[in-house]
Amino acid sequence: MKREIGISLYPDHSDAKKDREYIQKAADLGYSRIFMSMLEVTEGKEKVAEKFKGIIGFAKAQGFETILDIAPSIFDELQISYDDLSFFAELGADGIRLDEGFDGNKESMLSFNPFGLAIELNMSNNVAYLENILSYEANRPFIYGCHNFYPQKGSALPYDFFISCSQRFKRQGIKTAAFITSHQGTLGPWDVNDGLPTLEMHRELPIDLQARHMFATGLIDCVIIGNAYASDEELEKVAVVNRYKLSLTIDFEKDTSELEKLIVADPAHFRRGDISAEAVRSTMPRVKYKNENNPPHDNQFEFQVGDVVIGNDDFGKYKNEMQIVLTPHSDPRKNLVGKIPQEEHILLEFLRPWSKFQLVSEN
Repeated sequence: MKREIGISLYPDHSDAKKDREYIQKAADLGYSRIFMSMLEVTEGKEKVAEKFKGIIGFAKAQGFETILDIAPSIFDELQISYDDLSFFAELGADGIRLDEGFDGNKESMLSFNPFGLAIELNMSNNVAYLENILSYEANRPFIYGCHNFYPQKGSALPYDFFISCSQRFKRQGIKTAAFITSHQGTLGPWDVNDGLPTLEMHRELPIDLQARHMFATGLIDCVIIGNAYASDEELEKVAVVNRYKLSLTIDFEKDTSELEKLIVADPAHFRRGDISAEAVRSTMPRVKYKNENNPPHDNQFEFQVGDVVIGNDDFGKYKNEMQIVLTPHSDPRKNLVGKIPQEEHILLEFLRPWSKFQLVSEN
């Protein structure tokens, strides 16, 4: 399934002009999904329709798919029924997210709505909710999954629980989404906004690392920035994330040679299939650069987890092989060329047998 990036909007808390400017910026960078909250509407059906139809129409013209976040109270507020979703279709929405669930059969029936609206389910509960809906022969292509976000610090999902919840949906081939948080955005649905991530471990991390981690799990198809408005820099950082190949940052050592930097920058790194516990081995550089000299340097100490090393001239046939250290060890036949930042060590577990990856320098 193709992977996407998205933004979030809160029309009842924001300015329409700023929303349009934000949508345009995101569209220009390749964003294609909008999570739009309707949980706070209080202005009556006509005003709500006018406001949301305008912003959704603008987003659609920029190529966005818009999913509206709704709750049972919205239906009472707008005097509409779950048995008739025409109101949301008339707004131009592509789907509705059910903040609260029903009995399974109801969701199944909703997935056959005549307007082709996707029915997005809450993924952040590790129960057989999805399986129950599918057992009622739901219209699978119109069933999506999306995690919650959590405005209160300390309240977001722990990693293991997130994985278990996500696997339920991925096993069934359902399109999935989750949230990362901007460190500049101040808009969300409620009056508390300590960031809006799905994962608690992401709350203080750089936004691009959050996105890389989400995609690396292989369980999330669409990564959405939960709060608005992300800064231009944040939008750009998420936009350039490789959604399919694991990307790691490397901070080069000062004595790293131009040859070693060339090896590190090679676009075709992959981990050997017959893995070792000591290091991730990328062996093709030793073939590609077998005739290039690589004098020893920075090799008289114990290498630590996340160190990037390259075989030097004393390493025989393994000269110019690149490795990422997984277990501390010493070996003077290897040169330390750089380090993966500590906060990015969460990505090392995704360097599986045959995994393709790239290293990107920020210095």
